[in-house]
Amino acid sequence: MDNTDRGTALITGGASGIGFAVAKQLGQAGFTVVVLGSTPQSGERAATQLIELGIDAVGDGADLANPAAVSQLEARLGSLAQPQILVCSAGVMSEKMSKTLKSTPQDWDRVMGINLFGVVNALTHFAPHMVAARSGRVVALSACLGRFSGPGTSGGLAPYRVSKAALNALIRNFAAETGWGTRGVLVDAVCPNHCRTPMGGPDAPRSAEEGAETVTWLAQTDLTGRQQELGEVDFPLTGLLWEDRQVIPW
Repeated sequence: MDNTDRGTALITGGASGIGFAVAKQLGQAGFTVVVLGSTPQSGERAATQLIELGIDAVGDGADLANPAAVSQLEARLGSLAQPQILVCSAGVMSEKMSKTLKSTPQDWDRVMGINLFGVVNALTHFAPHMVAARSGRVVALSACLGRFSGPGTSGGLAPYRVSKAALNALIRNFAAETGWGTRGVLVDAVCPNHCRTPMGGPDAPRSAEEGAETVTWLAQTDLTGRQQELGEVDFPLTGLLWEDRQVIPW
């Protein structure tokens, strides 16, 4: 385990699944990890497990879809609400038969509330200092079902697909607003693929640790290449959708 203090990584959805695996991996890499669950109790339980592994961890939680609750969470965390790395991992799945004409208003509200507005609220409360300091990394857990190509064009699971497509647009837009990495803040999305988590189920082909690997790698990596938006000059590669350490089409 790397015992070097590398700063703070805040992980929404860090109490279980891929988010917990990301917290564990970043904690073992030397970061202080702040794991946020849907309740303070779930975050605290996850932090206790990480502390038992020798990781510097703090747990808390809130309903990320509720701006007032996130504001209260930010106040409780104090300086820990100003991380060097923000991983937005909290997410929910829509009902199995949730086609566009068969989804309930309640399901639309639930899924969009966490998968989209939960990320908006996380950015609003945990990213401003990154912009001010001109330094930081944002990684959001998206899904290939939210793409406008490949597996994203099959239909079904309407609230989930639409929420992830909207999340992709949010990440792309925020990357543009922060200058495509030229101002020190890197903003990306990751498709972790189908993993064995409380949401993905026990028969998924990948483990949560495998789903977390690209997130953890990207959170610690500054890549440089030719950004289409910035012309034929080398700039940080950001504002992109990643899968298995490779850029994939939106």
